[in-house]
Amino acid sequence: MSKERLYLFDTTLRDGAQTAGIEFSLEEKISVTALLEELGVDYIEGGYPGANVVDTAFFEHKRTRAATFTAFGMTKRSGRSVGNDPGVQAILNSHADAACFVAKAWDKQVEVALEITPEQNLHNLRETVLAGVACGKQVLVDCEHFFDGYKANAAYALAFVRTALDAGARWIVLCDTNGGTMPAEIEAIVGDVLKVAPGDRLGIHAHDDTGQAVANSLAAVRAGVRQIQGTLNGIGERCGNANLVTLIPTLMLKPGFADRFEIGVTHEQLGRLTSVSRTFDELLNRAPARQAPYVGASAFATKAGIHASALAKDFTTYEHIPPELVGNERSIMVSQQAGRSNLLTALKRHGIVLAKDDPRLEKLLRVVKERESRGYSYDGADASFVLLAHQVLGTLPDFFDVESYRTSVERRHNARGEQITVTEAVVKIRVGGQRLMSVAEGNGPVNALDLALRKDLGKYSDSIGDLELVDFKVRILDGGTGAITRVLVESRDGSGERWYTIGVSPNIIDASFEALYESITYKLMKTEARTAA
Repeated sequence: MSKERLYLFDTTLRDGAQTAGIEFSLEEKISVTALLEELGVDYIEGGYPGANVVDTAFFEHKRTRAATFTAFGMTKRSGRSVGNDPGVQAILNSHADAACFVAKAWDKQVEVALEITPEQNLHNLRETVLAGVACGKQVLVDCEHFFDGYKANAAYALAFVRTALDAGARWIVLCDTNGGTMPAEIEAIVGDVLKVAPGDRLGIHAHDDTGQAVANSLAAVRAGVRQIQGTLNGIGERCGNANLVTLIPTLMLKPGFADRFEIGVTHEQLGRLTSVSRTFDELLNRAPARQAPYVGASAFATKAGIHASALAKDFTTYEHIPPELVGNERSIMVSQQAGRSNLLTALKRHGIVLAKDDPRLEKLLRVVKERESRGYSYDGADASFVLLAHQVLGTLPDFFDVESYRTSVERRHNARGEQITVTEAVVKIRVGGQRLMSVAEGNGPVNALDLALRKDLGKYSDSIGDLELVDFKVRILDGGTGAITRVLVESRDGSGERWYTIGVSPNIIDASFEALYESITYKLMKTEARTAA
């Protein structure tokens, strides 16, 4: 018996951007898109072209390889045609493959918030969907306030769905906008909607205001919808959206779902789920939730006692799935085997193949654990992990050695009497037998060090000509001005590849320099490997 296909629609970059304290830059949107493609979602909603500078720039190019690149916006306004509505036109003229239009499915909201008649609202919906289809876009309709609207006026809510369907919308997405609907209500209401629209044209968009966004999404699937909208790690306005990081393994591994449905995520991609989740938190510059389902550091952690004793005999006594299926690991005294297994998988992903009984593997595991205890986190810094592995395995090339470096910051008046800050860095390195010294001024000590370090690498200078520092994040790991500092640097080169390196120190300059040094070393190693091939 063939399985039914479920489609995953990610709205991290749009609805997730409504999260208090989160503002995605253009570069961050590009990085998150790459993470989502690594995970294997079907749709990536990138934002609202025309609404702000970042989203407009993001849609100037097609940003996805496999996923359907989706733009978000509102249906046309009353009193103007589709062709004269700048919001609709920005979407239709963007490089998006699909257009997701939002409109109110609750007649009260239409009359009070929009101050138009329910009939005008349906007209605007129909005209907008027809325009999107005529433009060659795959059209989705987010039915805002659908469940509250259905409970208030079921006839109008269903008329809204029929209008979108008849106009040619590929997906009609039922939104629990206020997040207060219960799973049993979701299931019953979706059952009624199926009388006017087939399940393979329906989606669910749940909010977590009662802590049930995942449960509501699963209830909708049981009832018949075949698209699920959500975000990475459940970010979103107020209490967040349905968490795709929880939904994906549930759909793939749990009875009632795994035996009935298939999604576009492979088991290999599922094995990278923990890494994707934690990398995303690193990009947000926040600590991962330790008790997050499936991927949290405590998700498979057990303290000593009868639980640990039972686990030592049979892992299934206190684990609902093997943690390695989602790239996580159990945290008890017998966890060294699981640690080695995860390490082997990570090494293989980077082209480093070792036998399970290679003694260097145990040494690398000890080094990783020790460094993590000091504040390093390699979930979001793959390039640093690769360098550490090569160092421990004795296969890291010796490109250049740093003899010393220093920075100075001077606050003074310039010739016009203006108060300015001047930052200077001096770096001394050895390349082969050659000693080189570079001096550079920059916009702060880290920028000055970056410029000085790259100013003259001798015979390697040409190899880093296209290296660019894209992002720089600092996190304080414990309180106070003398706290341990973790720095994460994102870099890219002319090939478009991006990588992350990490530095940790009580001194923010030392931590920054470590991350910069490793970024350059990774670039040189990558270039050497390409040349050798």
